[in-house]
Amino acid sequence: MAHAVVIGAGIGGLTAAVALERRGWTVTVVEQAPSIEPVGSGLAVAPNALKALDTLGAGDEVRTLSAVQGEAGVRRPGGRWLSRTSAEEAWARYGDPTVLLLRSALVDLLAVRLSPGALRVNTRAEVVDPDTGRVATNAGVMDADLVVAADGIRSATRKALFPGHPEPAYAGVTSWRFVVPFGRRVGAGETWGRGLVFGVMPLAGGQVYCYATAAVPAGGRAGDEGAELARLFGSWHDPIPGLLSAVRDAGPGAVLRHDLYSMDVPLPAYHRGRVALLGDAAHAMTPHLGQGACQAIEDAVVLAHHASEGTPASYTADRLERTTRIVRRSRAIGRLTRWGNPLAVSARDATMALAGRLGPNVVFRQFDDVFGWRPPA
Repeated sequence: MAHAVVIGAGIGGLTAAVALERRGWTVTVVEQAPSIEPVGSGLAVAPNALKALDTLGAGDEVRTLSAVQGEAGVRRPGGRWLSRTSAEEAWARYGDPTVLLLRSALVDLLAVRLSPGALRVNTRAEVVDPDTGRVATNAGVMDADLVVAADGIRSATRKALFPGHPEPAYAGVTSWRFVVPFGRRVGAGETWGRGLVFGVMPLAGGQVYCYATAAVPAGGRAGDEGAELARLFGSWHDPIPGLLSAVRDAGPGAVLRHDLYSMDVPLPAYHRGRVALLGDAAHAMTPHLGQGACQAIEDAVVLAHHASEGTPASYTADRLERTTRIVRRSRAIGRLTRWGNPLAVSARDATMALAGRLGPNVVFRQFDDVFGWRPPA
């Protein structure tokens, strides 16, 4: 029986492990952290990723655990809508809406689908030989027919396979994320200001996931990130002030802050020998299309298909062009959010408002090639 070693127990790695097991592989997942409990944040699972999860028998459970992204769109800080779409319109066009859930809920759902003993925490991959598939870890050596490198944006495996290739570049914005309980219903959407974005995603169980970005130099930190968010966004439209008040009540540590990076120079391939890269290790992208985790999920099911039916080279052929295009589009949207010049911001907002007035078909056409993807048969 073929054996795969998966490096990294994030969403991409776990999806690959489940997909390979369903195709008859023996799988070992090595995770250097002491547990797979992810950081507290929400996740948007778009129609393309739901279709991929359906191939694992997990799509319906994700739909059950999730809140449906209802009416959504982009607003200005004063609250005026620039563009809007609805779940019904997305459902009719793509067969599914975007659904919203805790990242930890998806991780747990995938982890319980693995065979007993497949996951090994506190196990760090130290050397990977792409020619033989041998993986040396701090706990011993394993031989694999396929090594799946899902070891994240700072992937040591990527560096070893493609030495000298440019690392992901700082995208010019830092991000904040938090999840809070909120006593009233809120809608999904983003608000764009001058170099600032604030996003709201209602989750199941009365919780709300919020994220924000600001165009600032890399490496910055505030003594109180909740207070920093209040300074930047506290005067914006309802319900943003209430959500910021809720996270400050939650105390220190409730707000996560990370600089955003993008793989601006695509890799020449997503494989070498017996090793395949996926997710952030292959094509780190900014979150402006909401496709980071979704593309990792796509990678995983496509890799499992080609590992059983073809070669790692066919995996690269299937994924490199698509993911490179999505990385670039996400980066381009991120650049628009960084604009601070009042005239440029006014022109940007007027363009979005015009597209919004032309109806949802104009808005959705920009996403057809992303959301309309289908997994290999």
